[in-house]
Amino acid sequence: MFNMGRFDLARQRRGLTKRDLAHLLGVTDRTVSNWYSNQEIDERILEKAAEILDFPLSFFYGNDIEKIHAESVSFRALTKMTARKRDMAISQTILAEMISDWIDLKFELPLPNVPDLHELRSDFSSSSIDELDEVSEDEVNYYLKYSYPEACADTVRKAWGLGEQPIPNLIALLESKGIRVFSLTDEAQDVDACCRWTSGRPFIFLNTSRTAERCRFDLAHELGHLVMHKHGIIEGIHVEQEANAFASAFLMPRRSLLADPLKIPSLKGILSKKEIWQVSAAALTYRYNKLGIITDWNATSIYKQLAQRGRNNEPNPIAHETSLLLSKIFQALAQENFDLSEMTNELGLNLDEINRLTFNLVSKYQNLEALRRRSQLIVLN
Repeated sequence: MFNMGRFDLARQRRGLTKRDLAHLLGVTDRTVSNWYSNQEIDERILEKAAEILDFPLSFFYGNDIEKIHAESVSFRALTKMTARKRDMAISQTILAEMISDWIDLKFELPLPNVPDLHELRSDFSSSSIDELDEVSEDEVNYYLKYSYPEACADTVRKAWGLGEQPIPNLIALLESKGIRVFSLTDEAQDVDACCRWTSGRPFIFLNTSRTAERCRFDLAHELGHLVMHKHGIIEGIHVEQEANAFASAFLMPRRSLLADPLKIPSLKGILSKKEIWQVSAAALTYRYNKLGIITDWNATSIYKQLAQRGRNNEPNPIAHETSLLLSKIFQALAQENFDLSEMTNELGLNLDEINRLTFNLVSKYQNLEALRRRSQLIVLN
């Protein structure tokens, strides 16, 4: 049976208004409006719509899809996004969750192990400040201001047995704790990352076009939302500041930075530590400054040197992380001689759509499959 909800999702995914779609189909605006009032769509027009929207016709005949409200998604700059771009991004997250549901039917994945720390907000300050007796006044002031996200970062690190050490692969860590991580496509340039809870499962959706350092911070930022803001609307300057503070504390633990301070408060010194913590030079400079390890003057000097390099020219860049979980899943499918056309048929999505939402790992799967077949031919010959 035709499903208008799916049809509308496909329209939003391509960033088209109803008027845009009417124009492309060669029908009136009223005709499209009538479709949304439960009037039947001519089969030939529907086939043309499938071609325009680049969705298999079968996609429009699947089960109902849960409506996602923007308030439940952690868009960092929601007020600056147009409704069209917002809906385009949300539609991507829905399609990614459909892929996740399909994977759940085939594989047994880690269950969510993500602390719910919203209740910690009421009692964090008195228990945390006792640890700050021997540090600077600046650090005390900073810790008091951001004590809740700092305490949450410490709690998550303890719960996950991370200690105070750097995190070498953040995506792999999150996936091992049951967080599903998917990539956003090029059309979501205005979104750094976003997250939400769906049916008890935590999801993070990442814009991989940013620098690798930025991606790691975005992932930690979204983790902050998942643990601190599970029960509220995820928007507003205050919650974004908390998520940023969480990310900073989670990726660059206070005790470790205090135990191994910069010998020389310079860009060279920052870059020597950047390799350890795998964050941007600017983020590390900010953290050192807010902890009172380097002065405001030192920080300003470093920021100026970084600005001269250009915003997108991160010094000593690190490699991008990808999904280890999805990579293993596609490798397992290849080893079982699984035909990806079955996946596309069952999901009603084309391979390119799946590929772009899974860190382009379908392309690697296809290359792996081609190599496997070639090796079989060599053996036979």
